Amino acid sequence: MRTLTLRNDFLRAEILPEIGGALARLDAIGGAGGPVPVLRPLVFDGSVPRPNQLACFPLVPWSNRLAGGFTFEGRSYSIAPNRAGDSYPIHGDGWLLPWQLVQQDATSVALLLEHTGGAPFSFLATMDYVLSDASLVITLEVRNSGDCALPFGLGLHPWMPRSAGVTLRAAAREVWLGGADKLPAAAVPVPAAWCFDQAGPLPASALDNAFAGWDGCAEIAWPERGLQLRIETDASYYIVYAPAGGDFFCFEPVDHMINAHNLPGGPVRHGLTVLAPGQRLRRQFTFSVEQLHGRESAL
Repeated sequence: MRTLTLRNDFLRAEILPEIGGALARLDAIGGAGGPVPVLRPLVFDGSVPRPNQLACFPLVPWSNRLAGGFTFEGRSYSIAPNRAGDSYPIHGDGWLLPWQLVQQDATSVALLLEHTGGAPFSFLATMDYVLSDASLVITLEVRNSGDCALPFGLGLHPWMPRSAGVTLRAAAREVWLGGADKLPAAAVPVPAAWCFDQAGPLPASALDNAFAGWDGCAEIAWPERGLQLRIETDASYYIVYAPAGGDFFCFEPVDHMINAHNLPGGPVRHGLTVLAPGQRLRRQFTFSVEQLHGRESAL
């Protein structure tokens, strides 16, 4: 299993091209206390990592669950589950396939995924990781290489350490409530317990919901470590997965709703982008590590 390492004076990133092109870890470096994990790091145990052990993986050509398929422009498409124990396909294809290394230097990596003969999605995806000072910039692009127009979406699935004092700020207009099948059922104003307009703690109870009307800027702070992660993107949805009592949580910046292919009003209304054959969609995600004032930091 090949590991690609990027490093500058502020950050170190490890990437696994053959394991979904995923991040194994992102660390802040340079402080007296040694490297500090910004994302939950992969713990190598000698076996091939499972996706849910990784620090972050790409979501292409859709995010989260899709209700077994969809109908678009008069054609119906059936998509089989792609993860054991799930009734529906989840997270698209990119996280489960090996990516090819196109270019690497000390602070950047370019990866390529050519997925042909997909059912129904055939696509060419690229993903660039670039360290720029105290930021990791991830650019994810997909080109429809199939023979018909289809709705595409992109996102990332980072895993964060959850400490007692961790806070989240990510203002949103509404949140979707899910049913027993974990698919969105109704959009409602964000309740007080889930309102992150101002920095606040995660709820003690489980949270696994998609938020819409996001401005694309979020801040996650770990006061105990004097560290803050600022996320900026051109996507306008996010998903929070925070199991009760867990030592991790996921803040997933995405450009569309869960099951957007099947929601009332159509896929475009819920963030997906219709790509004709040959057309492209690109999203950029910037993860910037900052020092909290009055606290010792890795930076």
